[in-house]
Order: sequence, then C-alpha cells, then structure tokens
Amino acid sequence: MDYNEPGNHPELCECTDNTENNQTQANESVPQGGIGIDPLQVYSMTLEAILQAQRQLLSLEPVQSMFFAQSFSGRVPVSCPPGFQGRYTVRPGDTMFFIARRFGVTLQALISANPHIPNPNLIFPGDVLCVPTVEPGRVPVSCPPGFQGRYTVRPGDTMFFIARRFCVTLQALISANPHIPNPNLIFPGDVLCVPSHTMTTM
Repeated sequence: MDYNEPGNHPELCECTDNTENNQTQANESVPQGGIGIDPLQVYSMTLEAILQAQRQLLSLEPVQSMFFAQSFSGRVPVSCPPGFQGRYTVRPGDTMFFIARRFGVTLQALISANPHIPNPNLIFPGDVLCVPTVEPGRVPVSCPPGFQGRYTVRPGDTMFFIARRFCVTLQALISANPHIPNPNLIFPGDVLCVPSHTMTTM
C-alpha cells in the first residue's frame, strides 16, 4: 500500500546568489554604446515565476493529500456469498493472506468471495471484505480405542499446543491422527482424535 504520509513533501531548494556572475555575463552580452535587453532581468523574472509556482504547489499538496484521505471511504461489496461469516473492514497493515489466516479460511476462498477487489495484492484501509465460512476440514475415519474425544482445530492452533492443552505427548497426538500427513500443517476445521492419558504412557 502506498500512501503519502504527512510531512513527506519536498522542501524548496535554497538557491545561491549568483547576482555578480549574472551581472558580469549580462554586461558582456550587451554591446558597448548600444541598447540591448538585459538578460538578467529576463532571467530574474523567469526564476521568480518558477519559485512562485513551486510555492503554490507546496502549499496545495497537503490539502490535496488530506482531501484524498477523507474522500477514500473504501470499496464495499454489493453482496456477500450465502452463509458467510461476516464483513471485515481492512485496517492499516492488513493483507489478504493475514486476514485469511485470522479467520481460518484459505487465501483463495477469501479472494473468490471478494470480486470487488480486482487486485488482491492491493487492499486499502476502509475496504470491506466478505469473510467466507470455514471450509470443512479433514475428518478421521475412526479414532483409536479409549481416546478422550475429538477436537476441531481452531485458528491459531498447532499440534504442539493442542497436545499441551489435553495433557498428552505430541508424538501420541500425531500417532492418533494418521489422516494428517503433515503434523506441522493443520487447518481450522480439521478434526483430531485426542488420545487418552494411558495411551501416552504406553
């Protein structure tokens, strides 16, 4: 996201006084005893006009930036897909990827639910996104005998923290869930078998 932050405006350059050099050049360019146009006067008028134009631009730029910030209220979807979780207003620093992770949905699902955002890599604070429902996760066909119960993964969960939550070893939790091929990669909606405490000591 590119923004023009207040205070990042170019400063007016300080010009050195070359009056003596210009005067010498002007005197050399005017023929002796003749009547000519003083180039210094023409140059000075042109310089003053340039400086005046710069001052006007510098004085208008903050106003234009403020107007842009106030006038941009964000892109809002006309409607959201059925059964969506809700609407989310983009905040500074947000990306589609992090928003998808925050709500436990895939990045592609979030992009597909928001066709009013033509470039998913370019979102702005104030944009409103439709957050789709969590896709059904991976469910075990069966759990080992004597297991404690089933647990549905939530956003932010890891195998390690789930094992600690239920007071079982990480290896026991991994072994009880062969339907999760990569234990380092679990998603909200996945269902895990939580082994019993006796199984962890075997």
